[in-house]
Amino acid sequence: MRKPILAGNWKMNKTAAEAVAFVREIRFALNQVEAADVVVCPPFVALVAVAEALQATKIGVGAQNMHWQENGAYTGEIAPTMLTPYCQYVILGHSERRAYFAETDDGVNRKAKAALKHGLTPIICVGESLEQNEAGETHSFVSGQVRAAFAGIPAEDVARSVVAYEPIWAIGTGKSASAADAGRIIGLTVRGTLAELYGEAAAQQVRIQYGGSVTPENIAEYMAQPDIDGALVGGASLKATFVELVKGAV
Repeated sequence: MRKPILAGNWKMNKTAAEAVAFVREIRFALNQVEAADVVVCPPFVALVAVAEALQATKIGVGAQNMHWQENGAYTGEIAPTMLTPYCQYVILGHSERRAYFAETDDGVNRKAKAALKHGLTPIICVGESLEQNEAGETHSFVSGQVRAAFAGIPAEDVARSVVAYEPIWAIGTGKSASAADAGRIIGLTVRGTLAELYGEAAAQQVRIQYGGSVTPENIAEYMAQPDIDGALVGGASLKATFVELVKGAV
């Protein structure tokens, strides 16, 4: 059985002080959740303070991005070795990073390898645009993203990775893929591609999240799908009702 994983991606929201106040508000309730792994992903400037506030809890901390190099002349970037004292997870290849900062499949692959090398769990994001969805290109595009992200990653590292299927048209729009559609794409396309690459047994060990306008009201529908193992949550993770969402998932 795959243990569900619920991760809150705060994006560019909350100062360090606001972040600490928020996790202090929700940490007791989230720490009571035994049936799922819970992760919060604050902005870089709040990582240290949030990690300290959550030190005595089971709640995981994740970064929203990182570079693949351990050091160097990369102004504005964060190395995996800078994250490991504070984080257990890192989000990679989010559609906003791909769209606004020209991140490529190759870059996501390099970052995933670096994360695994340094003991971080990568949350690798994949997902299609509305145009690709309406053109019937979802399977080929998302499958291609999965293949590119895992290129050269050995089978023994696959189960240490998390994949988040986030249809781009559902992120922050209030629209969401139906639970049945999300479950089908995650099962046939994402997990199916991993099975082609690594075999069915390995693919069944990978936790795959759904993301895109997930709320406390609809999380149970997604979690009822056998291939959906949690959610990568955006806006709904910025409020105390994130606790309701997590409890609704388990």
